[in-house]
Amino acid sequence: MLEEEAGGLCCSKEVDGAPLDIGGGHFLDVRRTTVNNFLFEFMPCNEWELYVRNSKISVNGLHIDHPIEANIWQVNIEEQVQYLMSIATAGCNQGKEKPEKFIDWIYWKLGGRIADDYMIPHNSKIFSKDLNELGIYWLEKLPNVSYENTLRSCLEHKAYGEQPEHAQFYYPKIYGYGELWKRMRENIEGFIKYSVSVKGIDFNKMTVLCVNGESFSAEKIVTTIPWKEFKILDGMPYDIKKSINKLRHSSIQIKYVSKSLDTDAHWIYYPDPKLTYHRILVRHNFLPNSREYWTETNCENLDVWTEDEYAFYNKYAYPLNTLKKPEIMARLVNWCKERNVYPLGRWGEHQHYNSDLTVQKAMDLFEQIY
Repeated sequence: MLEEEAGGLCCSKEVDGAPLDIGGGHFLDVRRTTVNNFLFEFMPCNEWELYVRNSKISVNGLHIDHPIEANIWQVNIEEQVQYLMSIATAGCNQGKEKPEKFIDWIYWKLGGRIADDYMIPHNSKIFSKDLNELGIYWLEKLPNVSYENTLRSCLEHKAYGEQPEHAQFYYPKIYGYGELWKRMRENIEGFIKYSVSVKGIDFNKMTVLCVNGESFSAEKIVTTIPWKEFKILDGMPYDIKKSINKLRHSSIQIKYVSKSLDTDAHWIYYPDPKLTYHRILVRHNFLPNSREYWTETNCENLDVWTEDEYAFYNKYAYPLNTLKKPEIMARLVNWCKERNVYPLGRWGEHQHYNSDLTVQKAMDLFEQIY
């Protein structure tokens, strides 16, 4: 993988007179104050705007607030009754045993109506057409909105229950999100190389191998590279190397659309299977002096990929939480750490980390190994 600038998925480019985040929607969550204070050393707090998240779901011809369970009160009364009846009879509210398959779990947790209208089609679009290839171990991280919270929301016309990540977030006032990582890059300019593709690690010699013939030896190695990109993993047991082939990910296309959209939402989810994209981000609602929006589309849903100045391809976008992934990654990561090689971040650990959590993990690793 050749990178011409720092930032990875958090890079931004000037598109139609304003920054556009070409790796998808990235925002700085307010909850990790230690992380934020560290990042503000590179890009001061006064260059950021604080927002209260306004995200919506396009479902049944309406735009309702996210998460759907807490905002059913925004649909008409007849549909509210149907949603509530569906949730009340869901397996988790009837004392039924928790299923092991992804699709069954969604019905068990949220009921048939939310499953059919939103969760199943949306997750199929963003992650995988075969959802039962995914495990259920990560679903507990979904906002926990109980039946009682949903009922109370409908009665009081107010959302109750846990809110999703980025309930409040920072975004640069005049830049794209990639500006933060450009500022950080300036502080390590003499210690970073661009446009050099890594092809492997020699664990016996503690050496990083590059496609251009260069190599770098170290006492400790930190890798954030997707494991499938390594062509050489000398010294790693065959069965661990083979298991890497079972890791899966999704790729996304980011595409700028120069059409006006009348909404105050920061982003909107689209579960409708007739639409290829799964989310749009309305940049003028979080970036002043910009206009229009961009779409995010799983490349699995694109019939043809076409290059143009407003479309950006991201091969590695989301690590998929497949059934065997925890077992594969636990063995891989533990084996590497025993040899002073430290997998880190979204791709090193093959975890769907947001950028603030990735920074937290890096700070924790620094304290651990230095």
